[in-house]
Amino acid sequence: MTKRIPDLRDVDWQADIHWFTFNDLDLLLDVNSGALHIIDQPTKDVLADLAGCNRIEYSALARSTGCYGREVVDEVLADLARCQEEGSLFTRDLAAGLYRPPEPVLQALCLHVSHDCNMRCRYCFAGGGPFGGRRGLMSRAVGRAALDLLFRLAGRRPRVEVDFFGGEPLLNFDTVRELVAYGRARAEAAGKEIRFTLTTNGLGLTPEIEEFLNRERISVILSLDGRPNTHDRYRRLPDGEGSYAQVVPRLKALTAARGHEDYWIRGTYTRDNLDFSRDVEHLLSLGFRFISLEPVVAPPQAPYSLRMEDIPTVRREYSRLADLYCSARREGRPFEFFHFNLDLGGGPCLTKRLYGCGAGVSYMAVTPDGELYPCHQLVGRSEFRLGHVQRGIERPDLQEEFRQAYVYRKPRCARCWARFYCSGGCHAAALASTGNLREPDEVACALQQSRLEASLYILAKLKANFSS
Repeated sequence: MTKRIPDLRDVDWQADIHWFTFNDLDLLLDVNSGALHIIDQPTKDVLADLAGCNRIEYSALARSTGCYGREVVDEVLADLARCQEEGSLFTRDLAAGLYRPPEPVLQALCLHVSHDCNMRCRYCFAGGGPFGGRRGLMSRAVGRAALDLLFRLAGRRPRVEVDFFGGEPLLNFDTVRELVAYGRARAEAAGKEIRFTLTTNGLGLTPEIEEFLNRERISVILSLDGRPNTHDRYRRLPDGEGSYAQVVPRLKALTAARGHEDYWIRGTYTRDNLDFSRDVEHLLSLGFRFISLEPVVAPPQAPYSLRMEDIPTVRREYSRLADLYCSARREGRPFEFFHFNLDLGGGPCLTKRLYGCGAGVSYMAVTPDGELYPCHQLVGRSEFRLGHVQRGIERPDLQEEFRQAYVYRKPRCARCWARFYCSGGCHAAALASTGNLREPDEVACALQQSRLEASLYILAKLKANFSS
């Protein structure tokens, strides 16, 4: 009988497969197909022996053969070959060398309706609201012009998206209210769907605003960092006092009024709360069920920015958080953690997987004065000004730079196992760290890999529990 052995001649062991241990599981990811396998120790050891080999030779498997015997090794090889034949292991990256980024078609705008804020968060990348410029509010005329541009540049896209942002957008609520009505009318006339999101610190929420947001089905992103001490350390009022006591009742009232749906609690963790799984536990104790905790966006020299030496601690926190997530599901009290939402089967489309957020191409930010920038984190940096809502794109060369900054154009990303899930990482983070769109920040990469491994572990754990 002919032995079934995998064909490893074209396998890139760094870019095509990734095997790792997370908590109590050993996992093997086929990067190109998205297939995820739970493996045993003999399989781990055989894979380690095979790495770098171009063909199966028992001289290369001396360690595994001596440890487990020829029969066990043959069985592992047969299992690997079967998976390869089924298309769930050692598959090729068919897009490499063939992918071309899409032409610019605008889908989403981040409207900075306010470059002012009623808080003074110490880690704020907007500098307390004005993004390094003057404080001000977006006029209704500028907002309407921005929406006109969105519909003009959206082409045949069936859906467009608008996020009201700041600063604090509720400082300009009348403009928000008018732009929602204007956007819906434009969408109906164009035969498109329009979706609105509003990002707020919650201080300005009132019953009137709450009723409007719920009636208009506007998704909300609510800023809350976690435990009182965690939140108040950085999220402070202009007089220096913490904001937790004022914010929490407002956020709870809003989420309860919308039936605990269509919101995310968005927190930030820094070097000062590397035990951020405790903050998630606190948010759960408050009754929140849709939670996103993000690493701080800061220059490397900031005392609260994350560093490579923090990664082992961060990984342990994601490990703890992953077990908390799985336990909550088993016990019938599930919650959602934004970065654990990973779909290996349906997955994102190819463009999203290779191209990422679309900053500067399918997504742009608009200042109160109507200036266009690639994303909200680059607002105020004149070298990244793309144009104006009245005149459109005035820097097609800059837009092309962002269009060409996709995974295969980033040397570190092209052979990274996580490339199809982080999509090359955040452009703004890369620019802040390395000054180069195509050179991602190594800390950001390590963070992404840690939470992706946690997400893969959760998928495997939940499937194994469901099947058992």
